[in-house]
Amino acid sequence: MNQYLNKIIKAILLVAIVVLQVKCSSSSDTTPNSPPAIIDPPVTVTNDVDFWLTKGDQSVLLTKQNGVLGFSTTANSYTNIEINESQKYQTIDGFGYTLTGGSATVINQLTTQKKKDLLQELFGSTETSISINYIRISIGASDLNVAPFTYNDLPKGDTDLDLIKFSLDPDKNGVIALLKEILAINPNIKILATPWSAPLWMKDKDSFVGGSLKTQYYDVYAKYFVKYIQQMKNEGIIIDAVTPQNEPLHDGNNPSMHMTAIEQANFIKNNLGSAFKNANITTKIIAYDHNCDNIQYAMTILGDPIASPFVDGSAFHLYAGNINALSTVHNAFPNKNLYFTEQFTSSTGEFKGDLKWHLKNVIIGSMRNWSKNALEWNLANDGSFAPHTQGGCATCKGALTVNSSDSFNRNVAYYIIAHASKFVPVGSVRISSNISGNLQNVAFVTPAGKKVLIVENDGDTSEIFNIKFNGKWVTTSLDGGSVGTYTWK
Repeated sequence: MNQYLNKIIKAILLVAIVVLQVKCSSSSDTTPNSPPAIIDPPVTVTNDVDFWLTKGDQSVLLTKQNGVLGFSTTANSYTNIEINESQKYQTIDGFGYTLTGGSATVINQLTTQKKKDLLQELFGSTETSISINYIRISIGASDLNVAPFTYNDLPKGDTDLDLIKFSLDPDKNGVIALLKEILAINPNIKILATPWSAPLWMKDKDSFVGGSLKTQYYDVYAKYFVKYIQQMKNEGIIIDAVTPQNEPLHDGNNPSMHMTAIEQANFIKNNLGSAFKNANITTKIIAYDHNCDNIQYAMTILGDPIASPFVDGSAFHLYAGNINALSTVHNAFPNKNLYFTEQFTSSTGEFKGDLKWHLKNVIIGSMRNWSKNALEWNLANDGSFAPHTQGGCATCKGALTVNSSDSFNRNVAYYIIAHASKFVPVGSVRISSNISGNLQNVAFVTPAGKKVLIVENDGDTSEIFNIKFNGKWVTTSLDGGSVGTYTWK
């Protein structure tokens, strides 16, 4: 009996040993005495590039994308946009709009809270702001005021050689009041001012439409600019630059004034330049302020040996000509600055087409051709594209449409500017990037060292491409007619 029991116990022990050996074998490496296997942690791809997108079909409007864009060196066959930070070009003054009298009228009609929120969105520096950093204003009325006026309007036949009756009152409750609210948000915003017409008593035509400045009033008109800059300063508003005349070769607008290149050169070198110097005014004088099809106008002034020292540079619009004309001026006068000061979007325009054309020409084109700024035309108007003067632009669509005291819409010009102003602060520098096919683009480095790339797909189909920087790249894509702003450190 004992022998039988012993056999059973031995059999149980033998089975237990075999089971233990199998279990140990299955939990160990196949190599004798090898260490336990190490399981690699999952690979984490970090996001290196932020991407903000607007699509031409308006399904996405200036929206930060959630996808991960990480730099790598994994080869692919896609098109490269290569950024070269070592190749630097012009320093940027900013992006924005003209704050017309009409803009001020409709924005000031908003409720106190609605206007406060809107101005923070436009001019603030928060995550939800588009950070406009450059604005243009009119000296007196533009054609997007209710009616034309200057700051020295007199009864017919009267003159005021000492400008005793000069007054900013017509703008005190409009543009000037709104500017003060804007400056409280961004005290460093740059302001360019330009007249649409001199006071009628100084012109050879008793009309706000057309006519020229009489030579006998060149000196008093120079003092008119001085008085304007000084009185705006007294209001707490610093004018960074002026142009002597808006669109000097377009004398059919209301208001407007004709001024030839020779006349403007004479006015600057004999009157305006010395008036600024004598009054210790450092406001820049910028010549021309009209279309790219007549660069000879600007070059006449820049090439005048007496006028040129008073002139900072020249300004352009693109209702005629080609944006590449700015580079022609730069190449002829590389020590003079260039500015892009106006382009409107039409009430009859289509969002996708306007987005493509303006990003390609006004933003990317002007920057790649040495401009220090890029401005769209009117900031705001109402649903009827008003206010405007009789004969003024009735089809100019603002970046904003103010519908009521508590409602406004953002239009295509809002997104055109926002894709630059939100990301490219004053003092940024354009850096090298190559154009490849339909992928129009321009690159910058900000004062904080952040890189910014604005890309517009000028084609009709989606394109995949690489953003290449310092030997690495991220791969991304844009639908046809879309624009993306990419930023990274």
